[in-house]
Amino acid sequence: MDVAPLAMLLLIAATLYAAVGHGGASAYLAVMALAGIPPAVMKPSALALNLVVAAIALFRFYRAGSFRWTLFWPLVFLSIPCAYLGGRWQLPATLYKPVLGVMLLYAGAQIAWQAKSVEQRPLRDASRPGLLGFGAMLGGLSGLTGVGGGIFLSPLLYWLRWAAPRTIAATSAAFIWMNSAAGLLGVYHIGQLALPAGWPLWAVCVALGGWLGAGLGSCRLAVPQLQWALALVLVIAGGKLLLS
Repeated sequence: MDVAPLAMLLLIAATLYAAVGHGGASAYLAVMALAGIPPAVMKPSALALNLVVAAIALFRFYRAGSFRWTLFWPLVFLSIPCAYLGGRWQLPATLYKPVLGVMLLYAGAQIAWQAKSVEQRPLRDASRPGLLGFGAMLGGLSGLTGVGGGIFLSPLLYWLRWAAPRTIAATSAAFIWMNSAAGLLGVYHIGQLALPAGWPLWAVCVALGGWLGAGLGSCRLAVPQLQWALALVLVIAGGKLLLS
């Protein structure tokens, strides 16, 4: 894939994901998979791009008053060490592709479900043991695969009704940033921190997309039609990984 189309796809992905407080790693992995980038490069590249976009999303949602510390800290208490340990474990390419493919298909289905669901249900008090357990599980998954965990955290919080949409977005952004940093540190400690030469351009593109998307999301929810389009990209990329 040429540089310009790749950069444009990353910018669009960052815009769509940042609108709901996500770093966009699952979409970056999908784009890199379509571009034929080696799995060893995909994981650290996605985690590093996550740091850029999640920081911007957190800043904008925090300024909008959407962040809740009481929801955030139990999630990251165990997720950070688990993400670090996951980052130190390098899956073989034969296993990494099908695992990532299933994750992308799941992520696409969840985003499509969120776009379709318009029901507003009353919120419930979050369970602290539940937050600790889910944080540990998603942290390990984040470091292992190169996603920040938000693509799984947000649907879970929606389903359990533990927070309002913008609070979920702010929490996801902070959760993603912490897990991505811990996972990247684990990758670095095993000597697998390989970023492509075009990564600085990618970072600029996702930063621009993150700023635009988070600005939209901190004021109103993302347009459902855009979520449908993103879900389609994830399903196509996930299918490509499973069939390749």
